[in-house]
Amino acid sequence: MQINWIELSGYLASALVFLAFYMKTMIPLRLVAILSNVAFITYGLGEHIYPVLILHAILLPLNCLRLLQMRTLIEKVRAASRGELSMEWLIPMMRRRQFAKGDVLLRRGDPANELYVVFSGSLRLVDVAVELGPGTVLGEIGIFAPTHQRTETAICETEVDLGVMAIDKVLELYHQNRQFGFYLIRLVSQRLLEDYAPLRDKVIAARDETVPGSGGEASPAR
Repeated sequence: MQINWIELSGYLASALVFLAFYMKTMIPLRLVAILSNVAFITYGLGEHIYPVLILHAILLPLNCLRLLQMRTLIEKVRAASRGELSMEWLIPMMRRRQFAKGDVLLRRGDPANELYVVFSGSLRLVDVAVELGPGTVLGEIGIFAPTHQRTETAICETEVDLGVMAIDKVLELYHQNRQFGFYLIRLVSQRLLEDYAPLRDKVIAARDETVPGSGGEASPAR
């Protein structure tokens, strides 16, 4: 039996279209769509079905372009997730604000409506006894917290010069700039891990004290 390759290309194109609708992720979908475009172009040429030929001759470069754009986007996201962010480009978008020694910058429980970058001076986080110096970003956890409240109290230990950015601008940049968004995600994660580590060490130490033969009297974890 002689195989009709033109007719076979039509069946293949139809099967690829069905497979494209079955795909759940975009890159495989675009690849299958490109293959179906090639099969339909072959079928349209062989059977002289020019509307099919014209349609898929237009769709082929469009699908190739969308595939290239998606791969470029993925590479940019990967680069942003690995890269470090200089805060210098944010300075023109921020308002400068000065605080005197002893001023309270943040108070735990207050609304979180601003992000800060320390230009000069030092602050102290009262609850965790941590000192923050120039170049530090703070206030980001409260902005992304469900309650939008400050989680720490910060007091100026010296005269402090700050860059201030309103929450609306922070969220706008978060959505528009992938590198800035990934920087904030890493920063929030790092701060939460730093807060978690001392608690974890205390729990481990208390648990070890309850283990017989550990050298100390058994006592309940606090």
